[in-house]
Amino acid sequence: MKKTVKSLLILGSIFLFSAVNAQISENTLTKEQTEARKKSAEEKAKLPKPYHPEADAKSDIEKAVKRAKKEHKNVLIQAGGNWCIWCLRFNNFVQQTPELKKLVDDNYIYYHLNYSPENKNEKIFAEYGNPGEKFGYPVFVVLDGNGKQIYTQDSSVLEEGNGYSLQKVKEFFNTWKH
Repeated sequence: MKKTVKSLLILGSIFLFSAVNAQISENTLTKEQTEARKKSAEEKAKLPKPYHPEADAKSDIEKAVKRAKKEHKNVLIQAGGNWCIWCLRFNNFVQQTPELKKLVDDNYIYYHLNYSPENKNEKIFAEYGNPGEKFGYPVFVVLDGNGKQIYTQDSSVLEEGNGYSLQKVKEFFNTWKH
C-alpha cells in the first residue's frame, strides 16, 4: 500500500511538473512569437486544403501515371498535409500564379500525396525512398509516364522569405517536364 501511494505521489508530481513546465513555456513566448503563431493559424485556415487522408493514394497515383503516359506528361507528386503551412502555401502559390499553373497544367499530372496522423501512406512513401524523412514537407517526387521516379525535390531550396521564389519554382518545373 505504501509503495502504491508513493508511486502515485511521484506520478502526480511528474504530471504537475510537466503541466507547469508547459504553461511556463507557453507564457514565456514573446509577444512577437504569439502574434506570429496567431497569424500563421489564420493564414492556414484561409488556404485551400488539397490533401485527402481518406484517398487511396496507390490507386490515385496509378491513374495519374496512366493519364500522364497518355498525355505525354510527367507526374508531379507534392507530398505533405493540410497541417503543413508550407505545403498549403506552395499549392496556393502554384494555383494563384497564372504562369506556374499553366506550366503545371501543360506538363504534369499534379497529385497531392497525404502524410498526416490520419494516413501516413507509409507503403507509398517507402516506394519513393521516404523523402519526407530526409527533406521534410512539402517534398516533390517526379515520375515519368511509366511511373518511374526520376527526381525528388527538397522544397526548402525553392523558398524565398515567407513564400516561394517564382524563378526557382519555374526552373524546377521546366527542368522536369516531359
